[in-house]
Amino acid sequence: MELLDAHLVPAVDGVAYGLLLFVVAAGLSLAFGTAGVLNLSHGMLYAIGAYTGTELSDGTWGGLALGLAAGTAAAALAGAGLSAATVPLARRGHLAQALLTFGTALVGGDLLIQFFGADELPVRVPGALDSSVHLLGHRYPAYRLCFIAMAVALAAFGTWVLTRTRVGAAVRASADDPQMLAATGHNPRAVHTGVLAAAGALAGAAGVLGAPIIGPGPGTSENVLMLSLVVVVLGGLRSLWATLAASVAVGEVQTLGVSVLPDLAPYLLFAAMAAVLVFRSRFTEPEAHEERGPSSDPVSRLRRLLAARWENRPRAAAPAPTAPARLGAWLHSAGWRQAVPLLVLLAVLFALPGVLDPYSISLAGSALALGLLAVSVTVLTGYAGLPTLGQTAPFAVGAYATANLADAGWTAGPVQIVLSALAAAVFSAVTGPAVIRARGTTVLMITLAVGELTSAVINQVKSVTGGADGLVGFPATRALWSGEGMTEERELYVYAAVVAVVAVALTLLVLRSPAGKLLTGTRGAEARMRASGHPVGRYLLVAHICAGALAGVGGSLMVTVQQYLSPADVGFEIAAFALLAVVIGGTTSVIGALLGAGLIVFTRDWVAGSWPGHGPLLLGALFIAAVYLLPRGLAGLRTAVGRPATAVSTGKAAP
Repeated sequence: MELLDAHLVPAVDGVAYGLLLFVVAAGLSLAFGTAGVLNLSHGMLYAIGAYTGTELSDGTWGGLALGLAAGTAAAALAGAGLSAATVPLARRGHLAQALLTFGTALVGGDLLIQFFGADELPVRVPGALDSSVHLLGHRYPAYRLCFIAMAVALAAFGTWVLTRTRVGAAVRASADDPQMLAATGHNPRAVHTGVLAAAGALAGAAGVLGAPIIGPGPGTSENVLMLSLVVVVLGGLRSLWATLAASVAVGEVQTLGVSVLPDLAPYLLFAAMAAVLVFRSRFTEPEAHEERGPSSDPVSRLRRLLAARWENRPRAAAPAPTAPARLGAWLHSAGWRQAVPLLVLLAVLFALPGVLDPYSISLAGSALALGLLAVSVTVLTGYAGLPTLGQTAPFAVGAYATANLADAGWTAGPVQIVLSALAAAVFSAVTGPAVIRARGTTVLMITLAVGELTSAVINQVKSVTGGADGLVGFPATRALWSGEGMTEERELYVYAAVVAVVAVALTLLVLRSPAGKLLTGTRGAEARMRASGHPVGRYLLVAHICAGALAGVGGSLMVTVQQYLSPADVGFEIAAFALLAVVIGGTTSVIGALLGAGLIVFTRDWVAGSWPGHGPLLLGALFIAAVYLLPRGLAGLRTAVGRPATAVSTGKAAP
């Protein structure tokens, strides 16, 4: 009884908190499971409801009802707007939609702060609920007990709508067989809009009713989104009751777990999320990557077959070309055109110190560090077909390894680079088996869980990471084994540029080698590769390890350039930025990833510096513009410009 008395209030708090997450996660599950949209702006929809309800609630029942109606309607309208925004991206998969909704979350979050302010707002509830009741000898807030009853009623009502009504049947049909739904006279697009509007309404209602529990303020939307993603993964997409059970479990871990197991509570949620995802992927066959391009076109296959026979016909021996002839043939080939962007980029990189001020030079160094992280994402996303939101984990390993090596007196740059890359590679080798078997959105979720677990470790292991305060004051890095530590912006930038050029050159050599072609073949025709006896899993694991080592080098460079390290430098936002850099540059373009990283740093730090307080708004606009305007990235834009007009109009590569 003493144990029950000690933990009764936290346990009931966990139920209330979990039911709040259930209302939010039910909308997220509805949007993803039915409309197929991985909505990373769902937390913003919660914030819309919370802010609106808080502003209109005046402590009376009428004010609460008005706030609930207005907050729910505003979030539903925003959900319908997201439906219209994501429809053009339906054929581009979940990645483009996720980036679009993340950009929308950045824009919406900034606008909410500008309109309502950055401080937490006081929430007023009716006097009858603004009191406490006796619960087994303890006093407990009446509002939370009322919320528990409302959430259970909502779960029952939602289950009834989905399973017993014509509307629910249409919603289920839109997920299972949209063609059949259209044949019955229903408009799948209208159902899609209605589903996202309903998901937004659930999030908005949760925001209004949950404001006294999780009040509106900075960071609320991100926290609600992450916990809702955990709930959706644990509960699945098919049953509201399973989602309800997962929500209560998450709520108990967040409240009761902190008092019972304070050392383990920060890791339990995302560890459970990763375990469930890995378990599911272990008992399902890996989804073969969809084969795209001319290989699936029978006319193109026939043309290639005839061309191959023509090329293999007997010919008379030709005289060996002379050196001038070989030079002329190379100039007329595409080889020199591929080298031009590299040479231009090299010239620009090493000319920057002479034309930029010290602050801009330091930003350029940070862009190189983020660029290496983006290149590692390119290797996984574009070449291995494993879209990742957790590549900041090996990036963080490399960064903290360099900071601790410098603090221990190991300040030689080459030593820091090699050991940081090795530490990140070992980390990727450990986490790789959990990633490489999954495909598509499951990879995004597993890597997200790995990244969040790493962030939890960073905040807890203060002796190594400094916790939330980060690390600062460690000795400066030396370019070589001798000499003084680098402190000037120009010498730090030159060091970063040299390391980045070497790392990118090695990456390009590997990607254009036979090993790189095997990796590309794994992405483009995995089923054929497996059928022909290739160890696809081994290829993907090696790619994951090498990409992790490259991210570790980027983390090491970031520490060297910045001379400090904080958890924000290796958080989820940086992972999203790296993925955006890949989308901007083109998923298979290494140089494009570097350019995309430079554009992000330019927008985040330089442009936002001239408009203080609006950095998230600018970055969100960049996300949205990149997803819509650069469907194939800068590399695809360059290819399209170089094609004949007929090839561009038909969407096929020119011969």
